[in-house]
Amino acid sequence: MKTYLPFVFALGTALCWGLYGPTLGKARLADVSHSPFKPYVMIGVAYLVIAIVGGSLGMLYKGDSFQMTGPGAIWGLGAGTLGAMGAFCLTLTMFTGGARIPHAVMPVVFGGAVTVTALSTIFASGGSLRGGPMLWVGVAGMLISVLIITANTPHETPGGGPAHAPAQTSADGEATSSAEPAAEN
Repeated sequence: MKTYLPFVFALGTALCWGLYGPTLGKARLADVSHSPFKPYVMIGVAYLVIAIVGGSLGMLYKGDSFQMTGPGAIWGLGAGTLGAMGAFCLTLTMFTGGARIPHAVMPVVFGGAVTVTALSTIFASGGSLRGGPMLWVGVAGMLISVLIITANTPHETPGGGPAHAPAQTSADGEATSSAEPAAEN
């Protein structure tokens, strides 16, 4: 049974997109004297090449025609537009200071994305779908998770040294910096 395949591809997406922000941050910081939009143009080139080659191979595999008409083409253009606009917004995020803090930016992006997906599904149903209390617990949990992940992700300063190390708890329950080993009793 192939029911595991969507999850394999979803994990591949999470891996690629999880590395996308830090990689975009490095692209921005690699050459700060130039426009931050140079990396964005190269993102477009990569999207174009991968979308055309990958999409064409998939169409050949499925035996599809290459006639681009109908609602599928329109929805595909809309999805591509949203994806490109998201990449552009992330480029602007990195340009305005996010390149130094991708560990803080990316949880907001993906936590926000999953929330927007849930809410847009409800709203697009025209009232036939309703979010139960656990949806709102999940949204609140996602927000709390974003804060916890962002606050506790170790990262480097622009000079390369550690800027923040998550707090650890000593044997007696007191919080200590991970730079300071917990006292042994």
